[in-house]
Amino acid sequence: MSSRVIPIKAATKTVPLVGEIRRDDTHWIDSRGRPLRDVRISITDRCNFRCRYCMPKEKFEKDHCFLSHTEVLSFEEIIRLGKIFAANGVEKIRLTGGEPLLRKGIEFLITELSKLKTWNDKPLDVAVTTNGAALSAKAKSLAAAGLKRLTVSLDAMDPQIYKDLNDVNFPIEKTLAGIQAAKDAGIPSIKINVVVKRGVNEKELIKIAEHFKGSGIIVRYIEFMDVGTSNGWRLDDVIPSHKIVEEINRVYPIEPLNPNYTGEVATRWAYKDGSGELGFISSVSEPFCKECSRIRLSVDGKLYKCLFATEGFDIRQMLRGGASDEEIEDAIGRIWTTRDEHYSEIRTEETVKARAGKRIEMSYIGG
Repeated sequence: MSSRVIPIKAATKTVPLVGEIRRDDTHWIDSRGRPLRDVRISITDRCNFRCRYCMPKEKFEKDHCFLSHTEVLSFEEIIRLGKIFAANGVEKIRLTGGEPLLRKGIEFLITELSKLKTWNDKPLDVAVTTNGAALSAKAKSLAAAGLKRLTVSLDAMDPQIYKDLNDVNFPIEKTLAGIQAAKDAGIPSIKINVVVKRGVNEKELIKIAEHFKGSGIIVRYIEFMDVGTSNGWRLDDVIPSHKIVEEINRVYPIEPLNPNYTGEVATRWAYKDGSGELGFISSVSEPFCKECSRIRLSVDGKLYKCLFATEGFDIRQMLRGGASDEEIEDAIGRIWTTRDEHYSEIRTEETVKARAGKRIEMSYIGG
């Protein structure tokens, strides 16, 4: 390991990373004893939807200035970082956006990342989160590239509500066709993410459960979160997961399941009739910071230690400035070692207001 200390440029300032790198035999360990196991990588800041909770039209207009091609990490740079992450305990990489399927050649990236092995000689777990608009056209090529896990964002079954939510008049029939195409292509694990916002789509929750019940596709309900500054988040808009559990249980009896692994963000529930599984992500009402094992890499190569971060560390300058893999590994280890973030555990209306204007947009950092 290099003893050289390399200054890593944050989003707003240069931070010299010093001190010992904490790790066990396989993983980097942060200041709260949490290992780094998961990386979320945003591969584009562009999206063909304008969902109200992520990229509303008034904030992301037609003439919005997105990042240029040279500012975005290349696939070769992402693969290089993937090798470093996998060699230091990372077991899962999720490709996000923006809308990742808009990135030309994503299949190549999936293929190359899927070739990597984890610390225990298992294939790196590579996943993609998408709005599903391009799935009908790309499902077969994604499966051929080796994609094993796919998550599709879908917040309503009603055709008009769905169009209102994506705000580009995209029909739900095409999204559902894409989900079916992914299933027909043989992608083994498909999940549906539903962001729940009071007064917007709470009447759709049972309909979504009904549609996918018995299909082998897992629906996960997500509490509306205060990510970025564009979505107008208010605590009153949040419907706690336990309320959603109660509502679904009244119609379709469900029971809790044990987590698949330590740090799993969704609590698992199963239909008592054996027809499938549901998940609930409760980062507002029941924060899971104490077991959070993920870091985020923005589309232009900044590392963020939390979804609710206000600044990141510029790894791109190291990739393009001649740093060796060893030096980059050392820098990432120090970034993780200094990690103390637990925003969701201390979230209040006051902290949300205090951070207004400072937070990173979800379309830039990835969900």
